[in-house]
Amino acid sequence: MPSAEALTPRAIDILASLVSFDTTSRLSNLALIEWVEAYLDGHGVAHRRVPNHDGTKSNLLATVGPAVEGGVVLSGHTDVVPVDGQAWVTDPFVLTPKDDGRIYGRGTCDMKGFLALALAAVPDLVAAKPRAPVHLAFSYDEEIGCLGAPDLIALIAAELPRPALVVVGEPTDMVAVSGHKGISSFVVTVTGKEAHSSQTHLGVSANMEAVKLMASLSDLAERLEREADPASPFVPKHTTLTIGLVHGGTAGNILARECSFQFDLRCPPGQDPMKVLEPFFGQIAAADAAMKARFPEAGAKISRRSGTPAMSVEKDGAAEAFARRLAGDNGPPRVVPYAAEAGQFQQAGYSTVICGPGSIDQAHQANEYVERSQMERGAAFMARLVDWAARGE
Repeated sequence: MPSAEALTPRAIDILASLVSFDTTSRLSNLALIEWVEAYLDGHGVAHRRVPNHDGTKSNLLATVGPAVEGGVVLSGHTDVVPVDGQAWVTDPFVLTPKDDGRIYGRGTCDMKGFLALALAAVPDLVAAKPRAPVHLAFSYDEEIGCLGAPDLIALIAAELPRPALVVVGEPTDMVAVSGHKGISSFVVTVTGKEAHSSQTHLGVSANMEAVKLMASLSDLAERLEREADPASPFVPKHTTLTIGLVHGGTAGNILARECSFQFDLRCPPGQDPMKVLEPFFGQIAAADAAMKARFPEAGAKISRRSGTPAMSVEKDGAAEAFARRLAGDNGPPRVVPYAAEAGQFQQAGYSTVICGPGSIDQAHQANEYVERSQMERGAAFMARLVDWAARGE
């Protein structure tokens, strides 16, 4: 079995390179993908891209080992959330280890730390001549709705000998997580009729109409909290609904021509988000009809921006048992309230678990960090993975 002590600094060096690429979701991730491709080429590992529709971003799929069934997929996303407006003490795109044992930088825990660990294991995997394959599946645009993974998963299903399980390396403090909530995001656009704000009879304010719709969503969020299942293992227990973005109006004395807002709904396994929102869809239709009756060019519409399924706890799940063994995890069953690509893999029929370095408490924050001790635990996980692949269990 390779040495975790040797794998850790290798992973941290790779993490420095990965963090140096600003892969905020609004930007391309191709520079990072090219760096990973060159790294894999240096170790003789075949790989292929799975690009988006216009080629500005790409997933990456690589395999170390034979083309046989029963391998493991190590899955992670390459994109990160913005640093805009956050009070960073260090440069977010320069990896900065400190004496407190923390390693700072955007994406260190969410989730380039896991990608670095997986890549650091590649030389040992190649040298081990594995009997069981290890597939690296790196995606784009997870942070804005898990948009890249579906095409990647479809390729895996169509062209790879069937893997036995999938490990998604979102931050879990290197313990196994067997379930997560799903997320659906929506954009509501209200179009009004501009007029002087003193002449409300001559127009309709998109902002004023949008506020009514947002108030309805606020009421729904409160009802969902009241109706929380006391036995739910999630924290918070209830289905959550939040409005994250609002844009509207051009001046304080003009009836707003347009207002748009975005919200997300996070449901536990077994709850249909479209059913939850059914009454709200009716309110959108009613508002649209009422506005058009006054001004034909006015109205309201809603579009679904993303929909990521929840991940259900698998009874005697192969992936969970695998991750627990490699992580040395004997703790209780765990679920998380955030959404991940794990639900998409599970929906495609793969036994799936979440297990990666770092804590979700540090994700999306200014001065994001991963603890060196977490990278060391991750390195031990990868060292055991190499041993497992070499033996082809």
